[in-house]
Amino acid sequence: MALIRLRGMLKQRAGGRAEHTVEAATVRAALRALESEQPELRGWILDERGLVRRHINVFVNGEAGGEGTALAAGDSIDVLPAISGGAA
Repeated sequence: MALIRLRGMLKQRAGGRAEHTVEAATVRAALRALESEQPELRGWILDERGLVRRHINVFVNGEAGGEGTALAAGDSIDVLPAISGGAA
């Protein structure tokens, strides 16, 4: 099992629940399992091709990860919306 932790508006879309456990071999499979469990997240993390959206950052065990990153039992996946904006 892998632990997915959501932050910001993603947590809100998941009913306020920050942590989710899923059984998956890759980050893509884990995020698809999360979308099945939490339909309100569909389209917010993965696009229609199954790729992580540009404005989403994914970390596996504290290291940058992508859709194809392999997972092992006990891995943690942090999913954070990118923060941008501000004034110059």
